Order: sequence, then structure tokens, then C-alpha cells
Amino acid sequence: MRLTKSTDIALRIAMRLAVLGEGDNPTTREVAESVGVPYTHAAKVVSRLQHLGVVEARRGRGGGLMLTFAGRTGSLGLLLRELEGVGDVVGCEDDPPCPLRAACRLRGALRTAQEAFFAALDGLCVDDLVAAPTGPVLLSLTPRPSPGPASG
Repeated sequence: MRLTKSTDIALRIAMRLAVLGEGDNPTTREVAESVGVPYTHAAKVVSRLQHLGVVEARRGRGGGLMLTFAGRTGSLGLLLRELEGVGDVVGCEDDPPCPLRAACRLRGALRTAQEAFFAALDGLCVDDLVAAPTGPVLLSLTPRPSPGPASG
């Protein structure tokens, strides 16, 4: 099973926020740059994480992004279920629909495998993901400098 790009970005952002100290609340743009994703993608993902209660975003002086307690300690499997959805792994009902859908055993087997994938992550949380050696690497990430004007 392969995670969607937005789920990958969500996990990177959550992990980055998990290692930051109290009061170190980066902007969406800063987090996007540090984890190497486009700002527009990061902004959409941050909005989804806010909706799920994983990230809190504050505006103004002293504002920025911070991982909530639920985002830090909640089940990773549950978070991935929310981000990925629990739809079918294959497109049995796509247009045109699969001619085997009425008698296919693959759909059920894939659904069972998908749930096993999520269940394997149920006992983990974001805090588990940022334990050493990952945490120190995440702390070393800094926003990439914007390319300056060309000098001649």
C-alpha cells in the first residue's frame, strides 16, 4: 500500500512540529520549506490537520503552528485512517466497473490487508516516530534559503 502525497506531507509536518520546543511555533511556509514541500501543498495539509485536531495554528505575534496533545500522542493508525480514508484499495466501481465485482475475492482480501496495515500502526504515535535518531535529524532541518538574484 502506498500513502498519498498529502498523507506523506502531513506526517512530515507533524513530525517536524513534534520536535520543536515550547514557544517555537513556525509558520506554514517555514515548515513547508524545512520538510521540502511546496507551500501550497503544506497549507492544504495544515488545514486538514487543524480540522482533525492534530495541529493548532495561531495568527499574529507569537503565532504559528504547534502540534496538539492529541496530535502528539494519538494513534498513528487512526490518523492515517482519517487522512487516507478507508475506501477500496482497487477501483471496483470505477467507470467502467470491473466485470468481476459481483464474485471477486480480491476486494475483500485487499480490504483485510489494508486494515492490517493500519492496525500495525495503531500502537504508535507521532512522538514514537521522532525518537532518536529521527528527532535530532528533524531538529537540524532549516528552511532552505530562497535563491537570490543572479549576479553577473
